[in-house]
Amino acid sequence: MTTVVFDPLLPWGVIWALAGLAALGVALALWRGLRGWALRALAGLVLVGALVQPSYQIEDRDSLPDIVLMLVDQSASQTLADRVGVTTQAAETLEARLSARPNTEVRRILVGDGEEDAGTQLMTALNTALAEEPRGRIAGVLLLSDGRLHDLERAPTLPAPMHLLMTGRDTDWDRRLTVRNAPAFAILGEEITLTLRIDDDGAAPGDSTTRLAISVDGEPPQQFTVNIGEDLELPLTLPHGGRNIIEFSVPQAEGELTDRNNTALVQINGVRDRLRVLLVSGEPHAGSRTWRNLLKSDSSVDLVHFTILRPPEKQDGVPVTELSLIAFPTRELFLDKIDDFDLIIFDRYKRRGILPGIYLENVASYVQNGGAVLVAAGPDFASADSIYRSPLSSVLPADPTARVIDAPYAPVVTDLGARHPVTAGLPDEDSWGRWLRQVDLTPRAGSVVMSGVDDRPLLILDRVGRGRVALLASDHAWLWSRGYDGGGPQMELLRRLAHWMMKEPELEEEALWAEPTGQTMRIIRRSLSERIGPVTVTNPDGSTAEIDLKETSPGQFEALYDGPDIGLYRLTEGETEAVIGLGPAAPREFEQTIATGDLLRPALAPLRGGVHRLETGLPSIRSVRAGRPAAGRGWIGLTPRNAFETRDVRKTPLLPAWLVLVLSAGLIVGAWLREGRT
Repeated sequence: MTTVVFDPLLPWGVIWALAGLAALGVALALWRGLRGWALRALAGLVLVGALVQPSYQIEDRDSLPDIVLMLVDQSASQTLADRVGVTTQAAETLEARLSARPNTEVRRILVGDGEEDAGTQLMTALNTALAEEPRGRIAGVLLLSDGRLHDLERAPTLPAPMHLLMTGRDTDWDRRLTVRNAPAFAILGEEITLTLRIDDDGAAPGDSTTRLAISVDGEPPQQFTVNIGEDLELPLTLPHGGRNIIEFSVPQAEGELTDRNNTALVQINGVRDRLRVLLVSGEPHAGSRTWRNLLKSDSSVDLVHFTILRPPEKQDGVPVTELSLIAFPTRELFLDKIDDFDLIIFDRYKRRGILPGIYLENVASYVQNGGAVLVAAGPDFASADSIYRSPLSSVLPADPTARVIDAPYAPVVTDLGARHPVTAGLPDEDSWGRWLRQVDLTPRAGSVVMSGVDDRPLLILDRVGRGRVALLASDHAWLWSRGYDGGGPQMELLRRLAHWMMKEPELEEEALWAEPTGQTMRIIRRSLSERIGPVTVTNPDGSTAEIDLKETSPGQFEALYDGPDIGLYRLTEGETEAVIGLGPAAPREFEQTIATGDLLRPALAPLRGGVHRLETGLPSIRSVRAGRPAAGRGWIGLTPRNAFETRDVRKTPLLPAWLVLVLSAGLIVGAWLREGRT
């Protein structure tokens, strides 16, 4: 290709100034009537032309083929019905037709599911492909998809048309269940409301109702008949603390595309609003303030604390009417309101006639029915007035020997205690300060997690019926809080102890749970046993796998398991069971499954592209000029780019230097001679 180009020797401003001076000289010669003005004008034109330096530019070009980008959607929603076969056949046929066009290349790009349930990322894949190709060669973009993409905001600006060749059929329909609102946390005992909705999309048969199944933690579901197309307000009270997994599902209807969006999993953590604790101190002593400070430091604890300051046997002659002490409401607390408390603590309490045997018998029944009692034993526990010598003994895990040991000793976590979450991993065990008193006990139930003098039981934990009991054989735990002999983790120990008794899930000694990360779960089994069996994992499709766990710390066993599917998994080891949901029950790909071009039309319109259903056959392909409509009934258009590659460039001056010299000199001399003869 040959073109004329200019390569000025001086800046254009200077050249225009010189041209103006030459024109002014010619005009002056014409005004004065000089006969050589024309020759002067030609000489100036030659000199200005020489400064502009025009040249012939000859380019050696090779034409480059146009590029058509064909993005093939292979996301999960494309596996529904016959979309895989239709898409594959259409892609093969289109690639053959495009390759047969002159001066055309095809780039076939496969687009799968986005990471971490990101959905179909068609525009992201298109931007990546455009970054690798020169835009000047892009003749068009073809999207083979159901139109359900999740990154439309990343649609690029293109110099060529883009078209959607849409899979799916007009007769497709699907039923989907969605949870519109669900809290991540809920307070135990308080009702929460979940909003569900069941919709029929596409060419639905027009059903007005369906069956809804609700299951909590994998238990047998409850069935309800609900309306389709309406918001459902579902009141719910969580059954327990920790993770509650609630599964909602509707049965698959005949003819719908998929049942993958017929199920929804909701995981809600149950937390206690207020922990109600009753602390009964038998007499004032230094340890009472320790218990009070511990429980009052937690804003979630409602503490009722009674200290018996004036027992009935005290005879000091002071009239009752002049006493300012508050009467102990024994009947109200131990008969009427006892079930309202999460924990009852007896701190150095002994029988003094204040609590009749029927009240303590009621406390024992409270434990059997799921309550918790902690006994912090002082010297009185070994006496004849001991609380052990009451109906409460039926739930206590040890018998006092009537011996109180007054000798310094350092508390020690037992081998079993090293595996128990209440005492496992307590800090600085080797530097704990000494206690000075211990009640001698003979265990008959429970787990000894701490020992004292000569390995005698110091802290015993036991499960009784549905409740829990802890017996601390010393009233000197407060020495740690005062820093005596170096102190110790008194607050941490008592905090764990109280929360274990109130059945906090993270302190269960026999527990099985899983922590999900994407499609991988970390299975954790906590046990007091030194060996456990394999965990049986039941997948959402009903298949099972046995996973061997390795001990990572005393009492804790772990393993990783990659779940093959999204959904609800059941874990079983011995008598312990757990459920866990991996990923959303209805992945983003299955939230909307009916093929549509409505999402892409706003992005296609500025590019003159269109939407064509593959159900009606493949469109024909035409060449259209840039800016012209590129889609019509039964056809789509591509814009030829006429791109080329320049291999060589040669320049030849239009006015050689010698010619400029000869012409300018001749014209100037001619003008002088002509004017000299006049």
